[in-house]
Amino acid sequence: MSDPQNILIPDIGDFDNVDVIEVLVSPGDTVDVESPLITLESDKATMDVPSPIAGTVTEVRIAVGDQVSQGSLVAIVTTAESSPEDAPAAATAQQTEAEGGGNPKENERENEGEAERAAEPPTETGAQLPSDPDPPAPKAVDPTPPPAPRPPPSLPPVNESDSGPLPHASPAIRRFARELGADLSKINGSGTHGRILKEDVAQFIKSTLSQGGTSGQDGSGLPAIPEVDFSRWGSVATEPLSRIKKISGRHLQRAWLNVPHVTHHDEADITELEAFRKALKSERAYAQVRITLLGFVIKVLASAMKAFPTLNSSLSTDGKHLILKHYFHIGVAVDTKNGLVVPVLRDVDTKSILELTTELSALSARARDRKLKPDEMQGGCISISSLGGIGGIGFTPIVNAPEVAILGVSKAQMKPRWDGNAFAPRLMLPLDLSYDHRVIDGAEAARISAFIVSALEDSRRLLL
Repeated sequence: MSDPQNILIPDIGDFDNVDVIEVLVSPGDTVDVESPLITLESDKATMDVPSPIAGTVTEVRIAVGDQVSQGSLVAIVTTAESSPEDAPAAATAQQTEAEGGGNPKENERENEGEAERAAEPPTETGAQLPSDPDPPAPKAVDPTPPPAPRPPPSLPPVNESDSGPLPHASPAIRRFARELGADLSKINGSGTHGRILKEDVAQFIKSTLSQGGTSGQDGSGLPAIPEVDFSRWGSVATEPLSRIKKISGRHLQRAWLNVPHVTHHDEADITELEAFRKALKSERAYAQVRITLLGFVIKVLASAMKAFPTLNSSLSTDGKHLILKHYFHIGVAVDTKNGLVVPVLRDVDTKSILELTTELSALSARARDRKLKPDEMQGGCISISSLGGIGGIGFTPIVNAPEVAILGVSKAQMKPRWDGNAFAPRLMLPLDLSYDHRVIDGAEAARISAFIVSALEDSRRLLL
């Protein structure tokens, strides 16, 4: 007879605290190997967590709205050889082991009042049983309590609101927060059901000290935008932002505030390149392949990353070192009904334009269907944001930190261009290279842009 098996969240990449948006099983359901148990939604995609074994679901330990990470307990499944009646006791022991045994973060008491009552002596005399021996004489206790440590002077004063529900934290965490001067009402807990952990308080204090206080609503130190009642001037409606836009919005704001952005604008004459691309479409060998201009741009950008190593780097968190990467992964922004997602093409330097075009088409389709896997959106060295299918003559893309640059591509347009003797109609492609000025200076950005323009204007340079 085998024991009930704990089904845990597998490795989901670098994602933590992912929302559970759907629970697909209930106690008593029978599942097979790879049967989906729950559906998770990260900032960029949804994913199902399958069952690694076949059996009967004894318990479901997750509900819609919970946040989970790798190792979180999803459910308990009893295999066909084991008895469901044995599940609760065995599952409790396994859950304790899976959650780290005596980990104080998860085993601390939930209710501060309960902890205080446990520490109080009995108020009734004769509380011990008659058969008990006489209790020993109590030891002398120093009535002077030790002084509580004062919060650092650089922290803002604690101003925890007495109204509304109390933050979800144990008594020990509340005491720890009071000692450091942290307002728990401003901390988002990363534990189960939003429980505030010691690490959350420490990270909040570290962030507050590094920013010199939080005068803005986003913790940036900037004044908050005042709230306006727009209904004073007419009818309004309110609808929630998609999860992708909410999370990507915070990421973009953080990048905009931390990265000194500069954008270099240029344009490439792609008249011959476009004629070559259309000629390939008419050939039978390429009839089944959708060859796009973006495939050429990706290949050219990979060559630029080799020619200019700083383009394929990241700045260390202390700002003192440059991390040069020896792999060439490029993220391409894909427009979906829920917002932009950025799947990553890997090892673009080793793939042909046809391979890149085919792979990008498959990734884009999965992105629109919200079927991208977490590892398909990680590890990018640089990004491309292409608006060519929509329009525009230029824009300023935001660097996707910790990357140091992003290439914007707008819609190609026919323009008159002087060839030395006369103006001739040429197809011009607008290019916008935004970069982190701490890593790339203006002169190097101009050289990078010139390299990209030259390679697009004469694709034979890709062979060099």
